[in-house]
Amino acid sequence: MLTSLSIKNYALIDSLHVDFNDGFSIITGETGAGKSILLGGLSLILGKRADLSSLKDASQKCIIEAVFNISNYKLKSLFKAEDFDYEEQTIIRREILPSGKSRAFVNDSPVNLSSLQLLGARLIDVHSQHQTLQLTSNDFQFQVIDALANNEAALLKYKAELKAYKTLQKEYKELLDFQAEAIKEHDYNSFLLNELTEANLVEGEVETLEEEYETLNNIEGIKEKLSEADQLLSDDDLGVINALTTLKNVFQKLSGFSSKYEELFNRANSSLIEMDDLYSEVNDFQEHIDADPNRLEVVDAKLKILHSLMQKHVASNVSELIVIKDALEEKVSVTENLDDTIQKKQSEIASQETLLNTISKDIHDKRLKVIPQLKKQLETILVDLGMPNAQFNIEAVYGDTYFENGKDELSFLFSANKGGSFNELKKAASGGELSRIMLAIKSVLAKYIQLPTIMFDEIDTGVSGEISNKMGDIMLQMSKSMQVFSITHLPQVAAKGHSHFKVYKEDVNEVTQTNLIKLNHDERIVEIAQMLGGTEMSTSAIAHAKELLN
Repeated sequence: MLTSLSIKNYALIDSLHVDFNDGFSIITGETGAGKSILLGGLSLILGKRADLSSLKDASQKCIIEAVFNISNYKLKSLFKAEDFDYEEQTIIRREILPSGKSRAFVNDSPVNLSSLQLLGARLIDVHSQHQTLQLTSNDFQFQVIDALANNEAALLKYKAELKAYKTLQKEYKELLDFQAEAIKEHDYNSFLLNELTEANLVEGEVETLEEEYETLNNIEGIKEKLSEADQLLSDDDLGVINALTTLKNVFQKLSGFSSKYEELFNRANSSLIEMDDLYSEVNDFQEHIDADPNRLEVVDAKLKILHSLMQKHVASNVSELIVIKDALEEKVSVTENLDDTIQKKQSEIASQETLLNTISKDIHDKRLKVIPQLKKQLETILVDLGMPNAQFNIEAVYGDTYFENGKDELSFLFSANKGGSFNELKKAASGGELSRIMLAIKSVLAKYIQLPTIMFDEIDTGVSGEISNKMGDIMLQMSKSMQVFSITHLPQVAAKGHSHFKVYKEDVNEVTQTNLIKLNHDERIVEIAQMLGGTEMSTSAIAHAKELLN
């Protein structure tokens, strides 16, 4: 509920602060006294765009601040989603600077206008004869029916499952799109994979084959050099082995004279052993090296294949080719198994549809059950509001489409006159009738859900005293469960309020200012008497005012 409102430097308001109570509050004042200014200031708190022309003193900033008690409004999730600091006593402040810049704050944290509008809609509902579009909205009509049907939990469940359903549908479409593209590439990918598979790729194979190729391709030269090495090692006259044998024998004879010579002997002996081993390997190579034109041809062909594949796939080695081959295997496998994946996704979608159908049918059944109750309650209230022939034709037809709030298509038709045809509300009802219908709907809603503070702005304009009396009774009844304001010119309504505020103008230092004061009991008698009989109050007007207040 709105507990206080402060306005500084706005339109005709220099400085104003007022505290409000719960229950039914009345706001009265002569035409032009500034009630629209008060609503204009309040609308800034609710997120309306600021206008520099609103500043009373263009050199000073305008500040509008409202305090709300939101402990019963279940707004913690909204505050969390919008990253507001949650406080049960929440303060909203708007500032309009002389530069034209506007700032908004919730509990001293800056917020943008879209977030403020979202919060404001949950705090105050300002309703006038010119603001009945909400009533003709299909979404609002569903909200009314679902409030009576107690569908809140079922709708939350439905919306969560609908979100999951849409995610499955998106994934299914992506699979179909992927399959269409994959089929185009499948044959080519299969061809590439077969090429790589047939190449029998082995890591490091290129280096091994290139070494073998060099050997086979230069076999005669290698043989010649091995023979030369054999001769250098084993020649009887000049061979290294014979020379080292002689040298070893010389050092052996010297080794008995000194340990220094023994060291020379050991080194010569080691060298001779190494040369013997080298000679054995040369002999082994000579025995096993032979020209093999067929093998050379095979090696050459395999190298050409590998180099061709590396060039084709822009790979620097066989290891990279193996990675590419593995990726192609996965692509081909995924494409070949897509049908199974798609069938599985179709099955998941079908299961989700079954779940959605179950929830939406439950929502539908509850709606059907309460529609007659809603129709009866509205028509009964409208009889008291001077519309004895008002009738509603409300139908919820269960269809095939998954809407955001179920599978129903709603027909909310109205006829104001006996024997008249039913039509959409915006076509069948006048502005005044729409206003009374909205009052009837809001009064019904107040019995079932916690509504925000509601401000009725002269919705009783143009109605008779008796009907205005009924309208006042309805607003008074609503105020038992919520905070209700009524801006009115009718004394029958004004007398029903728990609190009464008066908007008035006064000239201060030859400057006109708008003010708002709370009236005490005696002041209310005077105000209501003036509403009854004008400024020249008669004794009967005062007596009538007292009677209305009592």
